[in-house]
Amino acid sequence: MAILSDTPVLERENSVDGSSLEKIDEEKAPVVVEYSVNDRDSEHVEPTIITKTEDVAVQIISSQDDPSLPAFTFRTVFLGLGLSVFSSVLATIYTFKPQNATVSQLFCLIIAYVLGEAMAKLIPTRGWLGYLNPGPFNIKEHAAIVIMASTASSVAIAMEIIAALDLFYNTALNPAVAIFQIFASQMLGYGMAGILRTLLVYPTYAFYPAYISVVSLLQSLHFGDALNMKRRKYFWIVFAAIFFWEWIPQYPFPLLTAISIICLADNGRHTFVRNLFGAGSSNEGIGLLSFSTSWTLITQGNPLVWPLQTQVNSFIGMALGYIVLTTAYYSNTFNARDLVFMSNSLFASDESTYNQTAILTPDNSLDQAKLESVGLPRFTATFTVSQMCYNFSMGAAIVHVFLWHWKDLKAAFGGMRFLKSSTDQDISDVHYQEMKKYREVPHWWYLTLFVISLGVGIGCSYAAPQPLMPWWSILLFTAISAVIAVCLGFIAATTGFQISIKYTIQILAAFIHPGKPITVMYVNLYGNSTAFQTLALLQDLKLGQYVKLPPRVTFSAQLVGSIIGSIFNYTMMKTIVDNNREVLLDPVGTRVWSGWIIQGYNSVSVAMGALGKELFTFGKPYYLVSFAIFIGLLFPIPFWIVHRFSRPGSFISKAAAYINTPIIALYIGWLPYSVNGQWWSCVIIGFASQWWARSRRPQWFKKYNYLTSAALDGGSQVILFILSFAVFGASNRAVNFPNWWGNPANLSADRCAST
Repeated sequence: MAILSDTPVLERENSVDGSSLEKIDEEKAPVVVEYSVNDRDSEHVEPTIITKTEDVAVQIISSQDDPSLPAFTFRTVFLGLGLSVFSSVLATIYTFKPQNATVSQLFCLIIAYVLGEAMAKLIPTRGWLGYLNPGPFNIKEHAAIVIMASTASSVAIAMEIIAALDLFYNTALNPAVAIFQIFASQMLGYGMAGILRTLLVYPTYAFYPAYISVVSLLQSLHFGDALNMKRRKYFWIVFAAIFFWEWIPQYPFPLLTAISIICLADNGRHTFVRNLFGAGSSNEGIGLLSFSTSWTLITQGNPLVWPLQTQVNSFIGMALGYIVLTTAYYSNTFNARDLVFMSNSLFASDESTYNQTAILTPDNSLDQAKLESVGLPRFTATFTVSQMCYNFSMGAAIVHVFLWHWKDLKAAFGGMRFLKSSTDQDISDVHYQEMKKYREVPHWWYLTLFVISLGVGIGCSYAAPQPLMPWWSILLFTAISAVIAVCLGFIAATTGFQISIKYTIQILAAFIHPGKPITVMYVNLYGNSTAFQTLALLQDLKLGQYVKLPPRVTFSAQLVGSIIGSIFNYTMMKTIVDNNREVLLDPVGTRVWSGWIIQGYNSVSVAMGALGKELFTFGKPYYLVSFAIFIGLLFPIPFWIVHRFSRPGSFISKAAAYINTPIIALYIGWLPYSVNGQWWSCVIIGFASQWWARSRRPQWFKKYNYLTSAALDGGSQVILFILSFAVFGASNRAVNFPNWWGNPANLSADRCAST
């Protein structure tokens, strides 16, 4: 099973739950020892190496549980609601930033811990206020707060679509319609996730690598033995160190976000150097040999968290990307040299921004006569290649999952087993077995939520000034999204990697709704957002299983977080759009604000929605973008055949199993967006963590690797939040740092491009 283990499999034992151990060469592979909770926490355990990547869920995370701990308390409600508002506002701000930053769960976790501990100490435990303080702040309260806040911080794709309508079509939805639309699109995904629990939550192989650091920190903060006291001390030291460091590259010394010796030597003189080596500013270059010291950027590559196999495949993809993207541009593919190297905007033939309103009728449909006068729009070559790679990846993901996970799919769906009660599931996962003492959320809750959300979504579509999407199309793309969610869920659960499907979905929509750009863009709510939200819920359900949070508390926390997130996503988005409209419409943006995410949705919706026939059908300029998904279906097959028919245990068999074509394909087109100064730092840190530390320092790796990731993420997120409001203009007033060599006025942050 290629994407489950860094030690490629020779054969997989068949079992009911699909979670049996892989056969490995016992003479060559390190011995894996099963630990009890006490053994795992001991300082004197003989160091062992984690050979199967999903074993981190067994060897690093404790399965201990105290059913008497209260999960639903005043602290849970008060802090959960407050942090949900806070994180949803912050996440919306980040959506309009040039950096691709997000609100980390670890950020929410740290704030919740500080405030929860304060409430436990300051609120009386006796008298009429005693019911507000049931005792020490416990891990279940903490986890419920984190789930609620992180759900609210997950920026809804619907919000981004509504922002694109406002910015590019001057269509402002009624606030109530917009908020209900956002909420409904999220709840559809949650309904699907409930049905997929047997497949993508309960088993051990669904271990969600990015969540190991979250759970490791939670247990270190709340389990009180001597080792965890050392871990807490270590966490706060690293947290403080990155907190006091991160403001330097972010504000007074931005050169440190992308250090390139070649750029420093060139000093912005040559375009080729900027395109290939530049990485310090938005849409500057693809960052070859550029190193970053900013953890806010480095953490985007998850170098301490992703399994080495995931990272190696991403590095292979980026290495190919340097070659493919540069060759496409300088060989003048798609007449690339007429346009800038990187941008996801639409351009006219004279290199200006394409005037999309000039080709549309008042109801935003294509006007053929106007099109003949204005001409067709163009993409940059790098953006075109990127769209192709996203679609290659989607096609490869579907086949990859069926080839490598057929037994798991058959075990979960055979005989409608996924609809059985959780108590009837024969799954050996130690964390799942501990959860059987709690009342599970019935399937009909999820199904009811799904049906109601579908009805609300259809109603909101028809409540707009003009219908945004026909009811039958909503049903169709919701069904497509449900199938895709299974494939993407497997990859996310076993590698930590999420594959974007937005270009694939919009290509399908362009053929179903030709000449309708708004409808094609709105399809994202049901074809893209639904699958995305399904993955988000599955991950939080797994977090609940890891910390033994009662399932009904997890369900309630997610529901409340989504409601709050929907309201504040919309209100904050309106504030930012109204106050920064011109900057958000600019193809480049500024160091403070950028509309690159929203521009991407708009560019694709116009090109594919209004002009799908003229641009993406066979023989037209960008037909390879639309056919890429079908080509991608072929990518995993050669490697699977080689693995299947090679001699078991041979180097060729293992190498073929190690290759993950969906990840490689996606990363070939990963670079033409925003800033790219961090990736070479990710390479060094990734090998240092997931290869050197895991194999040479296994005891340190199990105790501190994921805790280090948590501390670095948390400290950098806190300081970035402070800087956003203090100096970066989130409060509508930016304070620029004085210009000097490390913060030049006439050059980009890495001194690779003139400004």
